[in-house]
Amino acid sequence: MVKRCGWCEVDELYRDYHDQEWGVPAQDDRLLFEFLILEGAQAGLSWHTVLRKRENYRAAFAQFDPVKVARFTPAKVQSLLKDPGIIRNRLKVASAVRNAKAFLEVQKEFGSFSRYQWQFVDGRVIQNRRRSLAELPARTPESDRMSADMKKRGFNFVGSTILYAHMQAVGMVNDHLVSCFRYPELARKKNNLN
Repeated sequence: MVKRCGWCEVDELYRDYHDQEWGVPAQDDRLLFEFLILEGAQAGLSWHTVLRKRENYRAAFAQFDPVKVARFTPAKVQSLLKDPGIIRNRLKVASAVRNAKAFLEVQKEFGSFSRYQWQFVDGRVIQNRRRSLAELPARTPESDRMSADMKKRGFNFVGSTILYAHMQAVGMVNDHLVSCFRYPELARKKNNLN
């Protein structure tokens, strides 16, 4: 029997996400933008709820192309608020557009969003050794710094807790439990990602 982190044993969708994506170091800007928008949409909800709507989000948000999302008009935002396939929260939808604009500014300044984001962990995956889900923090000094900097740059829905979940999702930290089959696979990803 395969041993996994206990949080993913809800259904096959969650297990597949855990087994294939969660904690895998990501440097692709479009994927980082996708997770940034989805993590913001999750605020106050479960990740499972967002994950079930992920394909709808991809369709609604131009496959998470930040250039296209940054050009969404107020009329487009209004139409998205009628889409039952996404979380129809006005602040979260408007935030996606605002964050796309800030994302593009960061890309311009740093050459890529990935380069900007990974600087908060010195370009290296933080390899944690968690033995239980109770050991997982809601935030860390790294997520606090990233949150403060992103807020200064005009992003919203980027509180430290949201960003720590983002860091876990995109592999900036390896928070698989040491008993999970994915832990040793991802623990080998200690290479410098700059």
